[in-house]
Amino acid sequence: MYKSRKKIILTFLLPSFLGLLVFKVFSMLYSLYISFTDWNLFGDPNFIGIRNYMDIFQDERFYQALKNTLLFITGYLPSVLIVSLGLAMLLNSKVKKVTLFRGLFFLPVISSWVAISMIWKGMLNPEFGIINTIIRFFGGNGPAWLQNPSYVMPAIIMTSVWKDIGFLAIIFLGGLQGISQTYYEAAQIDCAGPWQRFTKITLPLLSPTTFYVLILSIINSFQVFDQIWVMTSGEPTADLVPVMVTEIYRNSFRYQRMGYSTALSWVLFGIIILVTVIQNVLQKKWVHYDD
Repeated sequence: MYKSRKKIILTFLLPSFLGLLVFKVFSMLYSLYISFTDWNLFGDPNFIGIRNYMDIFQDERFYQALKNTLLFITGYLPSVLIVSLGLAMLLNSKVKKVTLFRGLFFLPVISSWVAISMIWKGMLNPEFGIINTIIRFFGGNGPAWLQNPSYVMPAIIMTSVWKDIGFLAIIFLGGLQGISQTYYEAAQIDCAGPWQRFTKITLPLLSPTTFYVLILSIINSFQVFDQIWVMTSGEPTADLVPVMVTEIYRNSFRYQRMGYSTALSWVLFGIIILVTVIQNVLQKKWVHYDD
């Protein structure tokens, strides 16, 4: 009976396994082969060895894209962590109609990046956008957010934080609700204040959740694409703020340099793996598990 049950299970798993093998494993291995070729989407790939990888590390555009990607992460990561944690603590408090607030803050998460980017592109319009209208109401003079190279990245970071805080707040909320109230009760008996309870109880016991959110956010940040592509499309800053994935897209579908763009994808994959490994090593020093 055990063998027949095992066969039934394997039969149901086989289609998913074949799909994974064909569309994931084979595609990755084939893309690795393409990265060593000079292929323009037409004809047969021409094997050229590691020339694509050599060209990448000699290309100033690559370093500019990497710099912009790191700049985005530097602005996005602390902002989204702080805001989403603060929102999670608010949602975890005994506030009336808190369930309604949870739903409202999660609405941007289920909306598409294209729709969100188009909305924010309109809101950031220097003449008619609501952001500059509010600034003018208070006597200020709002900048041309998406036309000025100095402001386009802060605008994209602001948009990204606004969309992602709902999702990360829900994760933080789950971590907060997993902390036993006995810790806080004992701290109150010892006359610990709100800040002491937050720094000595909440943050240490929330560190596994924070670590998960940190890794997830870093990986997603390295792959930022939709909001930059949509919000800067048709703007003079479009070619001034390249990031890693926009460069992959441009080389693939604008210049038909599939070998080069695939090699660029593998370089990005290597960077993400390296950063993830470093984070996993460092997490032993600051992540505390409640045993």
